[in-house]
Amino acid sequence: MAEDNNSANPMEQALNDFNQVQIGDIVNAEVLSVDDNQLIVGIDNSGVEGVVPLKELTSDRKADIHDLAKVGDQLELLVVRPSASDKEDGSFVLSKRRIENKKAYDKMNAIKDADETVTGKVTGTVKSGLLVDVDGLRGFIPASMISDHYVRDLTPFVGQELTLKVIEVNRSKNRLVLSHKEIAIAEKAAKQAEVFAKILPGDVIEAKVSRLTNFGAFIDLGGVDGLVHISQISYQHIDKPSDVLQPGQDVKVKVLDVDKERGRISLSIKATQPGPWESVAEKISVGDEIKGTIRRLTDFGAFVEVLPGVEGLIHVSQISWDRVNKPSDVLKVGQEVQVKVLNVDPEKHRLGLSIKALIDNPHASKKQKNEQTAEPTDYSLPDEERGFSVGDMIDADKLKK
Repeated sequence: MAEDNNSANPMEQALNDFNQVQIGDIVNAEVLSVDDNQLIVGIDNSGVEGVVPLKELTSDRKADIHDLAKVGDQLELLVVRPSASDKEDGSFVLSKRRIENKKAYDKMNAIKDADETVTGKVTGTVKSGLLVDVDGLRGFIPASMISDHYVRDLTPFVGQELTLKVIEVNRSKNRLVLSHKEIAIAEKAAKQAEVFAKILPGDVIEAKVSRLTNFGAFIDLGGVDGLVHISQISYQHIDKPSDVLQPGQDVKVKVLDVDKERGRISLSIKATQPGPWESVAEKISVGDEIKGTIRRLTDFGAFVEVLPGVEGLIHVSQISWDRVNKPSDVLKVGQEVQVKVLNVDPEKHRLGLSIKALIDNPHASKKQKNEQTAEPTDYSLPDEERGFSVGDMIDADKLKK
């Protein structure tokens, strides 16, 4: 008579159940107990117990295992290896994290193939880029793929959630490379279209300085940068924008020009401020003796800043009683000089100055020394943005005539 299977030797039955569980199997298991560092689970339909260490439950080493599972929970697990009986409870070591890792990598491959995007949270920085968490996977964004322009300081990105494109997926090397550059370009184009649709020359806007260069300041107009050229920052002469501005500073700007085709917006800070010539007549009169600093030299004279943003001209004939061929022969930019005011015309932004009017003529008689020398008034200040004027292009001899 055949022996009933139900009456099989318990030891043989246990071995049969053990042999049913193979390395690499994905099994369902019930949590039997929860310790500080591991779960003890019973593998369904096998009679075999296993252990799930905390590191195989989650990649977060600071996680509390009691927050992740409780007795009675059903888990899908991967059979990793036989357990070391002297260190681990149960017959096998199982992993939940590796199953989720495989599913996550499969998902990233599918997203890459479909040319879709994912959302990742920036968890930290390294020298060459950003570290991000994407569905539990550790991803990397190279510095060159963070934005549409070079980003010097990466720390402001930490904690941000970014929309990303999947560039490379390699599960065997735990490699997931992502890019935000394409998204940044698309977002910028959308914001640019929105800004260009509503901004007009003449508008006055409250904004913030986004970054500085040697030639000007870029102003954030809501995701699109406009440029304040250095000549439009202040009526007063400045050597570099960082002398008077800093990133993040609130400023008021006036829109000078909008070039939609080239994607450029020209702005001015000084155009929102009172012009320096408005009060010149109250501060300077004909005959005054004042100090100034030479800012520019031309063939026909020297331009001297006597007040912030206010420049007057010392004509070449008013520099010295001796003949001067070129102002640069006796004067230099940055030099401080004492001058006498010969004429004041605030409406035309003209201020005539003289150095020699403060010096006795060594070649003249006593009578001649008491006579005033007239100063030519047919001149123009150089255009501040272009750095030259009509006066600069007129021959000095003709100008004297």
